Amino acid sequence: MKRVAAIDCGTNSIRLLVADLDPETGELKDLDRRMKIVRLGQGVDRTGRLAPEALERTFAACREYAAVIEELGAERLRFVATSASRDAENRDDFVRGVVDILGVEPEVITGDQEAEFSFTGATKELTGRADLAKPYLVVDIGGGSTEFVLGSDSVQAARSVDVGCVRMTERHLVRDGEVIDPPGAEQIAAVKADIAAALDRAAAAVPLDEAHTLVGLAGSVTTMAGIALGLPEYDSAAIHHSRIPLAKVREITERLLASTHEERAAIPVMHAGRVDVIAAGALVLLAIMERTGAQEVVVSEHDILDGIAWSIA
Repeated sequence: MKRVAAIDCGTNSIRLLVADLDPETGELKDLDRRMKIVRLGQGVDRTGRLAPEALERTFAACREYAAVIEELGAERLRFVATSASRDAENRDDFVRGVVDILGVEPEVITGDQEAEFSFTGATKELTGRADLAKPYLVVDIGGGSTEFVLGSDSVQAARSVDVGCVRMTERHLVRDGEVIDPPGAEQIAAVKADIAAALDRAAAAVPLDEAHTLVGLAGSVTTMAGIALGLPEYDSAAIHHSRIPLAKVREITERLLASTHEERAAIPVMHAGRVDVIAAGALVLLAIMERTGAQEVVVSEHDILDGIAWSIA
């Protein structure tokens, strides 16, 4: 067994996994898995720069993670940074801060690399399940981008597009610095148009209609699953590999779009950092299901973070 640490720093959240892995058997045993909403991508779509307060929130989480990694004695650490840090003019400030705290340089990976890691993490456990037909279409709905990857035992096609829950919220669902609660028909239509254009770009590289099983990853999807299951609190074990029908996704999306900040915040499984961006994330998931014809989404708690860990092993 190899003890490794993986960090995934996205537009909305930063996550840590410390795990023991056995490359021969494919076993991954969690020792610590945690997440913090730091909103690193705050304002990047508008300004092209990482905000000082967003950087400090991220560095505070890195200091916490450094202590965990040292305590558990991970042999190797890989830090992967995704959409927000790809786009920012001042990404060097981000890189220096991470190196100072964790001693490793963040790898600002391409969208295609991001998709590969997501596919590995999401599907490694699904191999051999007769009830889930191949090929899989894995969709990772992040804060700034969404990754699409189609494959069976390996990746056949992948594409990343710049549509995510934070980017869509900041672009269309904010007025004078405040989230529109609830958004009107015009704002919703603008989000849908952006998503539709992004799906066209994804479909040019990935044959979306060839998939037999849709696998959904990341916080927007897992939160939707928790709502669909009616959980009294967030329960990763209950959410992992749950199957949510299209009709339920549509119903929840409509509910979220019609709700206020307070109503969304009162949902038991809702993380405070997702309250203002979950409606946009739901619209992305619903559009993908309608476009691909998927009648359900298989929800995975194992995603790019697990793929990063496997890449070390």
